[in-house]
Amino acid sequence: MTEFLPSAIELTYLVATSLFIIGLKKLGSPATARNGNLWAAVGMFLAVVATLLDRQVLNYQMILLAIAIGSGLGAIAAYKVAMTEMPQMVGLLNGFGGAASALVSIGEFWRLLSTGETLSLDAIITIILGVLIGGVTLTGSFVAFAKLQGLLTGAPITFPLQQPVNALLLISFLVTSGYLIVTPENLSVFLGLVGISLVLGVLFVLPIGGGDMPVVISLLNSYSGLAASAAGFVVGNDMLIVAGALVGASGIILTQIMCKAMNRSLANVLFGAFGTGGGSAVAGTGTSGSATDKVVHSIDPEEGAMMLGYARSVVIVPGYGMAVAQAQHTVRELADQLERLGVEVKYAIHPVAGRMPGHMNVLLAEANVPYTQLYDMDDINPQFEETDVALVIGANDVVNPAARSNSSSPIYGMPILEVDKAKHAIVIKRGMSTGFAGVDNDLFYEDKTMMLFGSAKDVVAKLVAEVKQL
Repeated sequence: MTEFLPSAIELTYLVATSLFIIGLKKLGSPATARNGNLWAAVGMFLAVVATLLDRQVLNYQMILLAIAIGSGLGAIAAYKVAMTEMPQMVGLLNGFGGAASALVSIGEFWRLLSTGETLSLDAIITIILGVLIGGVTLTGSFVAFAKLQGLLTGAPITFPLQQPVNALLLISFLVTSGYLIVTPENLSVFLGLVGISLVLGVLFVLPIGGGDMPVVISLLNSYSGLAASAAGFVVGNDMLIVAGALVGASGIILTQIMCKAMNRSLANVLFGAFGTGGGSAVAGTGTSGSATDKVVHSIDPEEGAMMLGYARSVVIVPGYGMAVAQAQHTVRELADQLERLGVEVKYAIHPVAGRMPGHMNVLLAEANVPYTQLYDMDDINPQFEETDVALVIGANDVVNPAARSNSSSPIYGMPILEVDKAKHAIVIKRGMSTGFAGVDNDLFYEDKTMMLFGSAKDVVAKLVAEVKQL
């Protein structure tokens, strides 16, 4: 029986890895995402069981207690956290993943030190990598959470000589790592490495604006996977290595997709200190604040309802404003009322709308919007010319035609949802504030664009009431 156990464990790891890969594949489509998550969860359950059967496990009581506490906290969070706060939760989970990996590296270093075992070169290098990636992921994710939660400003936070300070810290980490490799028994040097990694994580995310959080969240997710993979090398667990590599690879691929959707390089996102976090702009003024001839056309909910109710086709473009107002259920109700009148309703999803990858998809899924009505940018853009009314709810930069026509604009070249090509557009916003890029939106001043001012949830609710009377 004992001879069979190692083979059974390895076989279980293989099955779990297969389930992870199947789960990732299914996560690529909204229609199969829930099943994909379930497949991956089953794979993780098998991996945990196989690890617990490993003879290296010493204290089942403590492990089972930790699993019970963690499962309880996770279940409470899953039920209590609103879908609109999911980006913050994802940020925290990334940070906890980094913390777990860093603690594994710290624990292994302490174990080797206390038992008097000789630290081999590969062991000390993997421990150092686990501490670096895990520490950066931990504090970087917490800063991202603070920005998303509004505890810190969404604008880039910079200070003089910030980049040289970061470079100096990184060089210090490398030099200290080299010293630790030569003298691996030095605990104070190792703790110094831990401290530097934590500071690097804070300084890494501070200069990144809140509007770039989709990129940061996916990048930190990749880091958490790499940290887990490093922890796998530290403890010699093949399953952890593979699972971490899958998360790391998928996270970096998603990061590149996010960058492409903004027409910016990853380096520009991380080091550009881009954007203002959404400053204010007064109606009738340009980006410089000087008076212009621009005119805003505003309507009331009754007029908006008539435009929507008597249209043949409506494309709804959700943005961060919808998430903040928690208006997804009211939006679904509006769509139901329009479909009652025979209006064809579709949803246009921009890859970086919101504060995390897939943010709009998650919110609309919570409101039970049919997956068949969700269209990504490449699929919906050719259809705008035949659309009677495009209803923009809290989106800004992702519908700004300046990205296509104004070569001097900071967002020039960024792929956008081509709402300006629709026959009419209704834009729901609280006011004329700029988006994350800090530039005025030319769409707001076009003759066929009508502005509906107010909170997304309140305005859409009024539209629903008016449409019901048509």
